[in-house]
Amino acid sequence: MQYFSEEQVRQLADPDDVIRAIREAFSRDYSRTVRMPVRAQLDMGNGAVLLIMPCYDSALLVADVKIVTVTPQTGVNAIYQLLNAASGEMLAVMEANYLTDLRTAATSAVATDLLARSDVETLGVFGSGRQARAHLTVLSRVRKFRRILISGSPRSDLGAFCRTLRTEQSIVIEPVDAETCARESDVICTCTTSRVPLFDGHWLRPGTHLNLVGAFQPDAREVDDETVRRARVVVDTYEGAMAEAGDILVPLHQGIISREHVVADLHEIASGKKRGRVQPSDITLFKSVGCALEDLVTANLVFQQSRAVRHNKLS
Repeated sequence: MQYFSEEQVRQLADPDDVIRAIREAFSRDYSRTVRMPVRAQLDMGNGAVLLIMPCYDSALLVADVKIVTVTPQTGVNAIYQLLNAASGEMLAVMEANYLTDLRTAATSAVATDLLARSDVETLGVFGSGRQARAHLTVLSRVRKFRRILISGSPRSDLGAFCRTLRTEQSIVIEPVDAETCARESDVICTCTTSRVPLFDGHWLRPGTHLNLVGAFQPDAREVDDETVRRARVVVDTYEGAMAEAGDILVPLHQGIISREHVVADLHEIASGKKRGRVQPSDITLFKSVGCALEDLVTANLVFQQSRAVRHNKLS
């Protein structure tokens, strides 16, 4: 069994390879080979949640489980186990914070590449934590943004966050208020712990694409009814979205939208079975609650890359 630290995962997981692997995973009819129950959620009180995410893929002959804790104090913390599905042997244990950040941002990148217009110039990010950093870094691999807008909570030091990122990204990065971020962005990523809408959906201009990744409980949402009503909605998986995605479930239960308002899941878009964006003026919305298949293909990529590195050193 191998143990991978956060730094080792970071070194072995190339973002372009992860984007490619996740796109390939969703492009194939994974329902034939993958067993992936909706993740279990355990309320631990005081806003803390324990998530358990198992997956098995007979095509890759591996299985996995990721255990995640989400707390108001420390955010998301994850540990991951990769198994040989035939023997039950433990192949690897990985510290999985970066793995989670990267696979989430890479899935948003796949959705952005499939749904966003090709001529986008401005990326807007709500949030200033790990997921916000991962998204602005990884999405720049599928679209050439000329400007990035960051909107955060009053408690966050957006100035310092933006200064650090300017050095890393060599691009214009500006701290802005929520209205500016919503009105002036071509692509928007919501990467927050907010349980209430971050902006007024009337502010969105035609043609915008949104990736919503922060809220993962039925009563929590990052966007309002108007945003969802105006958008063509795509989800990562129907099962996960209908169990956890408050961004969709709240307006659905209130009768603002119908079930048919969710036009596709990511497999249907990636495989070409359905269309997400029909015309340039469409507002497209990708709602991700995260699924175990994303973890499995990312971790398997890390594991196989590690084996290749060891083989090269020995040969």
